[in-house]
Amino acid sequence: MSHQSLFPYRCGRAEKVCANLQVEQNEQTMDPHSIVIVSLHTPKEKVWGELLAINPSGVTLRAIDLNSFDHFVRQMNEPESERMGFPTVFFPMHRVERVALDEPSGSIPSMNELFARKLGRSLQEYLAQFA
Repeated sequence: MSHQSLFPYRCGRAEKVCANLQVEQNEQTMDPHSIVIVSLHTPKEKVWGELLAINPSGVTLRAIDLNSFDHFVRQMNEPESERMGFPTVFFPMHRVERVALDEPSGSIPSMNELFARKLGRSLQEYLAQFA
């Protein structure tokens, strides 16, 4: 998939930023509601969640910091804990290094597969209750 299919219109200065975005994929496509991992810089961080929109100005997700994944899953598994969705966040394109589909790699499961194993449902099913 070229950046042209993700960004079907010309956007001047932002087009140069869009062209620098690396999109990883194998057989699946990166569409709204795909589960993705977004690598950011300044400050360096990774977020994991549901892609809502991607355009020349930035990326909108319902996501959590990848470092808090285990804590979030532990909290959701506690019987008396309050269920909560992911916050909706926007990251401007100048902070985005890479957007990668959350896919398994060989015997290494995807984050979504780990989430489903630990909570009994996929991230999409979990987030649907908060939509």
